[in-house]
Amino acid sequence: MVTRRQSGRLSTTGASLLCCAVLFTGCAVAPKYNRPAVPVPTAFKELPAGASRDWKPAQPGDLPSRGQWWERFADPELNSLENRLNASNYSIAAAVANVRAAQAIVRGARAQYYPTITAAPGVSSSRLATAFGQTIGRTFTSYSFPLDISWEPDLWNRIRQTVSANAAAAQASVADLENVRLSAQAELAEDYFQLREQDLLKELWDSVVTAYQQSVALVRDQSASGLASDEVVAQAEANLHSALAQDANSAVARAQYEHAIAVLVGEPASTFKVLEAMWEAHPPSIPAGLPSELLERRPDIASAERAAAQANAQIGIARSAFFPTILLSAAAGFDGLSISKWFEWPTRVWSLGPSVAETLFDAGQRRATVQQSQAAYDRTVANYRQTVLTAFQEVEDYLSTLRTLAGVIEQQDAAIQASRRALETGEVRYKAGLDPYLDVISARVSLLVAQQAGVTFRMQQMVASVQLIKAVGGGWDASRIASPKDLERRIPRASNNGN
Repeated sequence: MVTRRQSGRLSTTGASLLCCAVLFTGCAVAPKYNRPAVPVPTAFKELPAGASRDWKPAQPGDLPSRGQWWERFADPELNSLENRLNASNYSIAAAVANVRAAQAIVRGARAQYYPTITAAPGVSSSRLATAFGQTIGRTFTSYSFPLDISWEPDLWNRIRQTVSANAAAAQASVADLENVRLSAQAELAEDYFQLREQDLLKELWDSVVTAYQQSVALVRDQSASGLASDEVVAQAEANLHSALAQDANSAVARAQYEHAIAVLVGEPASTFKVLEAMWEAHPPSIPAGLPSELLERRPDIASAERAAAQANAQIGIARSAFFPTILLSAAAGFDGLSISKWFEWPTRVWSLGPSVAETLFDAGQRRATVQQSQAAYDRTVANYRQTVLTAFQEVEDYLSTLRTLAGVIEQQDAAIQASRRALETGEVRYKAGLDPYLDVISARVSLLVAQQAGVTFRMQQMVASVQLIKAVGGGWDASRIASPKDLERRIPRASNNGN
């Protein structure tokens, strides 16, 4: 039984412990976090001098868009596929689930700020017995309703640092979601352009097959008349069969790209179809802006930076282990032979008092944990800086690729025109009886090779444009990451395109 004097002593002791603890409040905090410094160049080396930093449309009449970046290619079919991906891609849905789990962890960590209340009502029956096992008296039934309250004040900021660490992890998961979304969007655009490349190649091979069929028919007639040799006929037939094989092979590649797109938009490959269409490549002009903007626009950089913030908070959590754990607990309830007697004073029970636990000796375990947390922070900082440097490299790579391809395509167009003139001249000279038909076949093969290369270079330009957009972060920026408090309420949807 607790007397009033004892109760007063407990209250005085608890108050004294609490006051002493408050004196040490704030001693165990994590190091002040600042974004790790990285060397940032003033401009991209591969960006042409005087280039505009604004996004430009793919066609003269289009409006510039800074949100759905794929619209800059002015392709309605691509726009439709990207919207379907944003709504149904399962990799994005999995990343959304990761964000929701991270949000729940933040809410769970914040719950530690508040007391824990538990109740354990019970009913028990008992019978008294003598030492020889003979029963006496009667059966007693006891009804109890205890209510326990415990609370750990966050004197050393352990809970606050735990919340900060979990919030940073949740913010990193949001950036990871955007990185998954951007990667899937870019992969879809690349697959789509490569599918259209096969459409262009098939169109080219269809025209070549038609030309070779006409050539074979011609040389066969000439051979029957004695005007062409068997060598010419065999060469024409060989070119025809080779063109037929290439025509069929382009269909195989197209089917594989179509199946890959089906997976990205969350549909079975067996029922998915992208219709063939007349298509031309129109890559937009995509200036990269300033290098410093990558620190905000790339979701993988934002994720790496948030990981560093999380690791910094973990240092504070590890340091808090050096301080005692103070637990304030109270219990109250009712215990009697009848529920109706609970409200009588004799059946009411209670207890109140603080407890303090401190590790006196651990052979350096806590110090090792702090050192481990510091090393983990150094690792995340190194990863962050490496991610930034890799981002600079990727942008420079694709700027260089686009700049080089622009010149290559110009030269290849000139080569196609020269090959076409050579074919026309060869046909005229052959019809005039000045050159053998083998020269015409050779000129046709040269034109075909030049046209194939032209299609390939243009597709490389389209794909490099997509890769540059991805490298500069698309239409996303780090300011869209929710604050720690907002993370508790905001749950992103898989259908949200993130732009």
